Amino acid sequence: MVRNSRIDPFIDVDRPLVALGNEYRDGHRVDPHQHRRAQLLYGFSGVVVVTTPDGTLVMPPERGMWIPPGVIHSVRMLGNVSMRSVYIQPQAIETMPDRCQVVEISPLLRTLIAEAVDIPVDYDVNDRAGALMTLLLHELARLKPLPLSLPIPRNSMLARKCQDFLRQPTTHDTIDVWASHMSMSRRAFTRMFRLETGLSFVKWRELACLHAALPRLVAGAPVTTIAIDLGYKNPAAFTTMFKRVFGCSPREMARQHARNDSAGAVLQP
Repeated sequence: MVRNSRIDPFIDVDRPLVALGNEYRDGHRVDPHQHRRAQLLYGFSGVVVVTTPDGTLVMPPERGMWIPPGVIHSVRMLGNVSMRSVYIQPQAIETMPDRCQVVEISPLLRTLIAEAVDIPVDYDVNDRAGALMTLLLHELARLKPLPLSLPIPRNSMLARKCQDFLRQPTTHDTIDVWASHMSMSRRAFTRMFRLETGLSFVKWRELACLHAALPRLVAGAPVTTIAIDLGYKNPAAFTTMFKRVFGCSPREMARQHARNDSAGAVLQP
């Protein structure tokens, strides 16, 4: 059983999987780092923001995040976060994505992760614990990605424009405004933007606005205020977009955070 501990003492354990459980307070940050093993994050509560050289990913409650071995990443907690992490030897699964992804967590995988945290790191591979971990490996190979990553372009001028937008996001920004700023035609800009980010400009703008909304929502800002500040016509339009992306309404997520804050959390030593 490993809880409220870093992975460092167990990184070289001769087992394909190591599972840890940690509790974090709202606002807790983990500085940029990397692991020799791949990592699957899963949060029972709270929102987790992971930043990599390629962009930012937001993991809502009850979702997961795949982090390949060797990827430099920093982590920020929004709300009290009850975290479970599974560290996987690179050779244990050969077909996993080579970049960070937010992923769906099936009911079976959720149960397996909860069980894995209570298994000793040097578990017997031939008993029940070994069978459970083997099944967990099989389920990891079935992870389904979710469109919750916000890529940052490598083109320096476009990257600066994206970073400026993230400081003051609004749905009123248009392709024509950005294309004009970069002295490009609309067609050339849209082609470059998709090549640089893998997303259309409208989809990226939508995700950027929703990413910016999360910290304010967790902090208790009214949904109506957030929606208006981001340029949505009304709170209902914002709620519809939020629910389509995150799977719950902004008020439902805010209530969940309020419950978590009332319950409290134990900060990792």
